[in-house]
Amino acid sequence: MGLLVGNQVYVPDPLLSAAMEVHPLVLEYLRLGLAFDRLEEGFVDAYTADPALRRAVQNEPTPEPRELAQRAAQLRAAVPDAGLSSQRVAFLDVHLRALECSGRKFAGERIGFVDEVRAYFDVDIAPGDVADYRQAHRQLDDVLAGSGSLVERLARHRKADAIPPERLSVCVEAFSSALRELVRARYPLPDHEHVTYEVVGDKPWSGFNYYLGNYHSRVAINSDIEQNMAHLPHLIAHESYPGHHTEHCRKEAGLVADGQLEQALFLVNTPQCLMAEGLADLALRSLIGPGWGAWAQKIYADLGLHFDGERAEMLSDASAALLSVRQDAALLLHDRQRTSDEVAEFLQTWGLMTPKRARQTLRFLSSPLWRAYISTYVEGYRLLGGWLERALDADDRADRFRRLLDEPLTPGAVRAEV
Repeated sequence: MGLLVGNQVYVPDPLLSAAMEVHPLVLEYLRLGLAFDRLEEGFVDAYTADPALRRAVQNEPTPEPRELAQRAAQLRAAVPDAGLSSQRVAFLDVHLRALECSGRKFAGERIGFVDEVRAYFDVDIAPGDVADYRQAHRQLDDVLAGSGSLVERLARHRKADAIPPERLSVCVEAFSSALRELVRARYPLPDHEHVTYEVVGDKPWSGFNYYLGNYHSRVAINSDIEQNMAHLPHLIAHESYPGHHTEHCRKEAGLVADGQLEQALFLVNTPQCLMAEGLADLALRSLIGPGWGAWAQKIYADLGLHFDGERAEMLSDASAALLSVRQDAALLLHDRQRTSDEVAEFLQTWGLMTPKRARQTLRFLSSPLWRAYISTYVEGYRLLGGWLERALDADDRADRFRRLLDEPLTPGAVRAEV
């Protein structure tokens, strides 16, 4: 039996439908999402359902972006009458809206940057407050008291805090092991889950999780960006435990195993990303809590490395008010049409970045696929952080974080609870 969407009847492949036991509308959602990877490799961040469906989509003629946008709109119109739970309806609705916007963008349609971010991630963005940035600079100035400008002192501190390249792998494994043990005690994982780490170069990001399915992730760490002792625990928590890898594993073991096959597909530029990045950026503090600096200091000491955990935590707290600087840079670049040089100067002035780091950030902001993605970190951290802070106590906070790992929550659902 076919699925009537608009004036078109979609007839699922009976072999695929039987093998996947998937709702016909969800099957078309999977087909649609996989088709976008034909337009831009990397659009599908992860897919863990029947590989036969992916092969079938790959063997089809290259899709037309405008047709994909139309299919997304038609499927979205059909979602309310699909007989799915309200939570699944809400999830599919906002993700199909995001895919419709991506199809229009790939077709060459001009869409305002703020509207693009709203369609992709279900949030409204606005510039940050320069007064907050000035206050953050004053706090950083107090923590890093000494001679020279704040930028110079920060650069000296980061250089002293750099992990020796030959020690990076052992540090990665140490923090991965320590965090994994804590996560498995609080948020149980399948026995055979594991993460493989590799060092790569020439990438616009500092780290990336490639979820391969069957509870296995490959995490790439960018060697072009100097890895600091203060940043590494956050990076491992973000990409692995209890961040992206943990979320993928628990959703595969829970939602996907329960038949919610839409969760087997993870797409770039959708609300999934905002939820995932917000969760991952809050991962270390949610698992360890205040005092993560002292916790990390002990691990580094066991490796023969000196790390001032208390100072690192103070710097991290002071830097939190600079969260919006990178999103402001994206607004300047794409909404206000400022030049690359102007945006790089803005990042150096308010984000206290070195010229090299500013250009690396600008590369990320200039990527056609990733240009709006910075908002997932800024708005995801802000939205989910505020929701977690409303917890009644530590147990309630841990349970809220578990919900982020396990449930198909959307930004709208979290806003409704806040």
